[in-house]
Amino acid sequence: MDISLFLFVGFSCFLLINGNKVEDCDYLTDKTSLQSFHVLLQAEQPYRTAYHFQSPQNWLNDPNGPMYYKGVYHLFYQYNPNSAWFGDGMVWAHSASYDLINWFGLDHALVPSEPFDAISCWSGSATILPGDKPVILYTGIDANYNQVQNLANPKNESDPLLVEWVKYSRNPLMTPPDGVKGDNFRDPTTAWQGPDGTWKVVIGSYSNNQGMAILYQSQDFVHWTMHRDPLYSSSKTEMWECPDFFPVSINSTNGVDTSVENPSVRHVMKASFNSHDYYIVGTYVTEQERFLPDADFTGTSSDLRFDYGKFYPSKSFFDGKKNRRILCAWVNESDSMEDDLKKGWSGVQSIPRKIWLDRNGKQLVQWPVEELNSLRDNEVYVYGKQLESGSVFEVSGITASQADIEIMFELPKLEEAEFIDTSLVDPQLICDKQDASVTGKFGPFGLLALATKDLTEQTAIFFRVFRDHKDYKVLMCSDQKRSSLRNELDKTTYGAFIDIDPQREMVSLRTLIDHSIIESFGGKGRSVITTRVYPKLAINDEAHLFAFNNGSLSVRVSRLNAWSMNKAQITAGWNPKLYPRISRGRSKEHDPLFRSVDTRFCSDHFYNKTGPLGVYWVLKLGFLIRFVYLDFESNSLWLDLLLLLYTF
Repeated sequence: MDISLFLFVGFSCFLLINGNKVEDCDYLTDKTSLQSFHVLLQAEQPYRTAYHFQSPQNWLNDPNGPMYYKGVYHLFYQYNPNSAWFGDGMVWAHSASYDLINWFGLDHALVPSEPFDAISCWSGSATILPGDKPVILYTGIDANYNQVQNLANPKNESDPLLVEWVKYSRNPLMTPPDGVKGDNFRDPTTAWQGPDGTWKVVIGSYSNNQGMAILYQSQDFVHWTMHRDPLYSSSKTEMWECPDFFPVSINSTNGVDTSVENPSVRHVMKASFNSHDYYIVGTYVTEQERFLPDADFTGTSSDLRFDYGKFYPSKSFFDGKKNRRILCAWVNESDSMEDDLKKGWSGVQSIPRKIWLDRNGKQLVQWPVEELNSLRDNEVYVYGKQLESGSVFEVSGITASQADIEIMFELPKLEEAEFIDTSLVDPQLICDKQDASVTGKFGPFGLLALATKDLTEQTAIFFRVFRDHKDYKVLMCSDQKRSSLRNELDKTTYGAFIDIDPQREMVSLRTLIDHSIIESFGGKGRSVITTRVYPKLAINDEAHLFAFNNGSLSVRVSRLNAWSMNKAQITAGWNPKLYPRISRGRSKEHDPLFRSVDTRFCSDHFYNKTGPLGVYWVLKLGFLIRFVYLDFESNSLWLDLLLLLYTF
């Protein structure tokens, strides 16, 4: 004991002398060693989000294998444990949640370890087999840098947290077929089961100048055979990354399981290419194993997208708890790679969205999951506000850098709208040329987010309304040109038309603002634009929010509701071996200690109260007690007391 105590104190002093800052407990697990690292303090991190999921440090990208299992939501994601840049050695990081908003980290699910994934464990999907058995299909980058498809199973199916995964000993199950290059064969979808019991999955690929979804079939989920034809292919696209294929209900906003095939559903084929997620709606002919879309990809701005800003490559899953389909995606940075190194991190995940087929049957509708509303606080509202030409009014009383806003506009005298032929124009180009500073008739009107008081910095999310040959067209734009005084940023302006009739319904907007990410849902979710912005001045308490109208015709704010958003509890890591009293089969609601560990211990709340030294000493004291005075099988009274002291 004396030697252990001596070594512990000596090591602690060494860390303190060298000025290390402990930000997360993710490093204090049995699978990682104590590391020396330096990260910016919270006050120096104005671009870290408060209620979007992101890793505590390093590179993050694609969401992988999201699922709901035994009362727990799971998010796996591509993660580089060694750098804030993408590179070899990618792993499947793993976090879990009870509400899709608050997350606690678990051990990495998949790491490069075998010849079939020696370089990296790339993207894939999860499937729940009959008998409530989850499995993972993922792309391994083998020792020769070929992309192969592998299987992994949970070590303990009774564990709702699915902490440990075991790779199938006879991997790989699928290798690049003839005519497909070794680096053009990746990202298996969630599998679905046909009426005859056959399992089916598609792999993203590119061959003969066509992007495609290669179809494989299996009777046992282990032995797979390639179908003679792709499920779908298109010469208008490039390599398909992270394809997705799923049914949507014709008559309901509810989701359906991936294997549902009947006359009450249609199917959606999503392909990720050109840094965007494109999709088509159509009919799945099971007997012929063909997908017949209503319209093919065109390679133009008229193609449907999940999101017209930064949102790539998404993954959906069926949530059996609430009978809905959930969509999530990686939202990458818009600053430089050098900035990523300075920040120590790169990439966030979008807010999970519920998706369903619009009543017109032509497109999908998206909306933030209802659980997000639990973070709303301090509501302010405005009703019946007239916005004359040139009007700007501040929405005060909320935390403008961390907010949720819903606003609805009424438009009188629509017959005075400007004419436009939408078949000949690219909406993004219109938004770029006629940005928020250019006066039209109806528009631009909308919101100025993350703005300075004098509007030197501002991100404008706005609308313009035009007349077409037959009806009216609503254009939605997100203008980042004045988002920051910094110059070395991607300030691309994004735009999309919204399929609504402003004669019959008001023009609506919901915008989620979270420090460096803005997600905007126009027309009740019919068009969505996500952006990343990095103000130099309009940060934290210096950020402001305004509603504005720069059109020559007045518009009326029918209603505006805005909320400050509380911080979600997103912890870096939880190691069950350090907390043996926490039963993996026990629900969060019935275990106060579980709640304390996954939402309070090692949290930013504690960091803000005590500073880095406080976190450091509490962690060290806890682990001293745990490792020196107790063994893993003994009663954890001292740890309980430590957590109790922290709670108060």
